[in-house]
Amino acid sequence: MTTSGTAPGPYLLALDQGTTSSRALVFDRQGRTVAMAQRELPQHYPQPGWVEHDPEQIWQGQLACAREALRMAGASARDVAAIGIANQRETTVLWERASGRALANASVWQDRRTAADCARLRERGLEADIRQRSGLLLDPYFSATKIAWLLDHVPQGRQRADRGELAVGTVDAWLVARLTGGTAHATDVSNASRTQLLNLQSLDWDPQLLAWFGIPPGVLPRIVDSSGVVGNSSAEWFGAPIAIAGMAGDQQAATFGQACFARGMAKNTYGTGCFLLLQTGSTPPQPGKGLLATVGWRLADGTSNYLLEGSVFAGGAVVQWLRDGLGIIGSAAEIETLAAQVPDTGGVVLVPAFAGLGAPYWDPNARGSLLGLTRGTTRAHIARAALEAIALQSTELLQALRAGGAQLSELRVDGGASANNLLMQLQADLLGVPVVRPRCIETTALGAAFLAGLAVGFWSDTGELSALWQSERVFEPQWGEDQRAALLYDWRRAVRRSLEWVQ
Repeated sequence: MTTSGTAPGPYLLALDQGTTSSRALVFDRQGRTVAMAQRELPQHYPQPGWVEHDPEQIWQGQLACAREALRMAGASARDVAAIGIANQRETTVLWERASGRALANASVWQDRRTAADCARLRERGLEADIRQRSGLLLDPYFSATKIAWLLDHVPQGRQRADRGELAVGTVDAWLVARLTGGTAHATDVSNASRTQLLNLQSLDWDPQLLAWFGIPPGVLPRIVDSSGVVGNSSAEWFGAPIAIAGMAGDQQAATFGQACFARGMAKNTYGTGCFLLLQTGSTPPQPGKGLLATVGWRLADGTSNYLLEGSVFAGGAVVQWLRDGLGIIGSAAEIETLAAQVPDTGGVVLVPAFAGLGAPYWDPNARGSLLGLTRGTTRAHIARAALEAIALQSTELLQALRAGGAQLSELRVDGGASANNLLMQLQADLLGVPVVRPRCIETTALGAAFLAGLAVGFWSDTGELSALWQSERVFEPQWGEDQRAALLYDWRRAVRRSLEWVQ
């Protein structure tokens, strides 16, 4: 299905709306990047533990990137077979249906303001039932308590919602609404599964979850396939309509872009956070301690895939903190050279619990700590401790997966920080399995393009997509078990000192 009824154009446009930046990439039929544009997204921290984005900045920045990428590719709207969207997950936007105007800043996935709301639900004894239905742990990370908070704090929010005047959604739904001029209010199953309001079995909004969280169903988007045309962009944005044919949360999109189509394949994305996902097949998995069960994607033929996930809140955000908070590096790329100046951290351990700790601890009250400092500690030691912290957090995710019976022969990696060779070698050494970096590390955007391309006949099936995936470098583990265990032992000692810091 295409907008013109003719053969699909030679390109796909992928919108990759992330936590710290918006990107747009143009891909060709070989899955190669033809053009890319990027803009940083300002972060807002109105109170300790609060993290917000301006929804209008999300939209305008993403639109500007899309237009710029098309210009760079020398392409018009008629050259584009479809648009695919990947987005930061759980981040929640509330807007007015009639005008399309956002009524408050978006509550970002890192935001912890609803920790007390989660605690009250836990005190009611609901956590086990919520986890059984949604696959997710009770945590302010997810959208459900964010939606309730916005409805309670926007003037007349609940009354207006009852009158059908308001719409809510994750960033994919917000972009679709703006792209289509408000004619479509839709989210795909992967993003819906991150709200904590989707039933993993029915793949529909769960009435009991809505009741427990106090969410009126009328504000929610309709749930659609991850691969399928949901509407057309308004002609004003690109000069002609383009089919919007693929949507997925960024981590599910990256898993799809890594061609993890077979049960047991896994990838880890090194973005603002780190997200390790294991493909588990067509039935919802039973997550082990600290892990999440989530929807991977649903294709147009009705087939669904599920994932086990471990979520780390601070991955690339650690490097950002060294740059913007401490000022010990001038750019993110400098950290590898600085960290390589020392053979180890000199006993320094950094626990980057800036917004609490995710898997496997799930402690919203944890806070960051820098331990083991001496007069001999240098910038280089802290930089190396930062890279180790990223790798150690991801190692704990894999250990949790292994405790549940998962066996990994390799880990596919992507995201901006996967370009850091020292970090990738540390990761292989700590995991004890090869770490494989693909030629295209922009797998989040590629996954969105893959999903959109399947929907419009740009590619025929996942077999064709698997053939497009290529390895760029394999990092083989070099450490022995004793060295690995010693580093993990010190890491866990440091984590214990960071837990439940906020009273």
